[in-house]
Amino acid sequence: MSAAKTDDTSMDMEAFQRAAKYTLVKFTDMHIEMKEEAMDICITAVEKYTSDIEKCTQTIKDQMDKKFGAPWHVVVGRAFAYEITTEVRNLLYIFVAGRTAVLLWKM
Repeated sequence: MSAAKTDDTSMDMEAFQRAAKYTLVKFTDMHIEMKEEAMDICITAVEKYTSDIEKCTQTIKDQMDKKFGAPWHVVVGRAFAYEITTEVRNLLYIFVAGRTAVLLWKM
């Protein structure tokens, strides 16, 4: 591999790592206040339980059920597909730290 190719690759990785520090909202139909609170709950749980996805998922669900009424459903992971039915204004799909996806919805 040439030096120029290696430099391009390392620059791409550096750009990705800078961008990955931010949360990416893939899709939401939540009102702004609910979205902000839900994102705070999700980001905190993902950062706190990086090695325990089950605990992360349970924490998000419990906090959303308390804050916005049950039943909330949560999927956390790095690779998944989904097809769901939701209540209107109750869907959030985000990527935290560039790698971990959180899908949150109420039905």
